[in-house]
Order: sequence, then C-alpha cells, then structure tokens
Amino acid sequence: MPTRHRRLLIPYRANTSFFKVSKMGQTKFGKSRFVPVEDSTRAALAHYAERRDDLCPLRRTDAFLVSERGTRLQNCTVRGTFARVSCTVGLRAPAGVRRIGRGPRLQDFRHTFATRRLVEWYRAGVDVERELPKLTTYLGHVQVGHTYWYIEAVPELLQLATEHLIVRKRGGAR
Repeated sequence: MPTRHRRLLIPYRANTSFFKVSKMGQTKFGKSRFVPVEDSTRAALAHYAERRDDLCPLRRTDAFLVSERGTRLQNCTVRGTFARVSCTVGLRAPAGVRRIGRGPRLQDFRHTFATRRLVEWYRAGVDVERELPKLTTYLGHVQVGHTYWYIEAVPELLQLATEHLIVRKRGGAR
C-alpha cells in the first residue's frame, strides 16, 4: 500500500484532537491539513482512545490506532481486517479459504465521498467549479487535477452536471 494511505489510515495520536477538526499530518506531499469531523465520529474516536488507553497503557508507538501489543497497525492487517468485516456484513462475497474476495477497499470511501460531495453541491445549486479546490484540499491533493481521478461517473452526477451545463450555456441561472 502506498505510503500516503498508511498515513491517512492510521493518524498519529499527537496529531488528533477531538474538537471540531482533526489534524492529518505526514501526508503524501508532507503537508498537514485540518479535516472536519462529525460529532458522532469524534465521540467514537474518543471512546476508542479511552478504551485503548485502559487496555494498553504502555504503547510502543505514538500511532492512534494500535494492536493488542501496543504497536502500530500494519497496513496488510488493516486491509485484511476490513476485507473480512466486509465479507461478514455482506459487502463482498467470500472467495475461498485464504482469499478475501473482491469488493470495496478502504480507499474506495474517498472516491465515494468525492463523488457524493459533487452531487450534493449540484443539488444545492453551488458553484462546483469554485468549490472544487476545497474538496482538493480536504482530500489532501496538491492539484485539482488529482481530485478528478477520485470522481466516479455515476448517473446522478452526470445528469446534474449535464443540466448545469445546459443552463449555463443558455446563460441562465438555476
């Protein structure tokens, strides 16, 4: 797994706050950024941190997510656990004894998030071109062009973008 995914999946304890935003550090291009966090997510992270500290008071890493031994989670362990959970809840079909099958991957959540954000902006009548740099920053990309790779051509987004372009071409407002 590329380094950037490791750093985003497993934030450092020192870089994580439980306020309205969390700081993501040591990302692919060496930039840090603040990411908004929903109240329910903050509560879940705070609960995890409390339980983690009770169960494993002597950690051997500053990583936020740790193993039972207090060590940083390995990328293959995180991916494998997610795949097994995905099979258990029916998101992916089991593929055999030592295989995890095909199905969603952790990084697919970023693609879905980016696509849904654009759909929400189009629905709200927001100027998507003006807002796209914000999404780029949120995802930790350096250039808007990198964000385009995350956007999926789902029918609803294509329909909304087409309607927007037709109205724009006619010189009207929505």
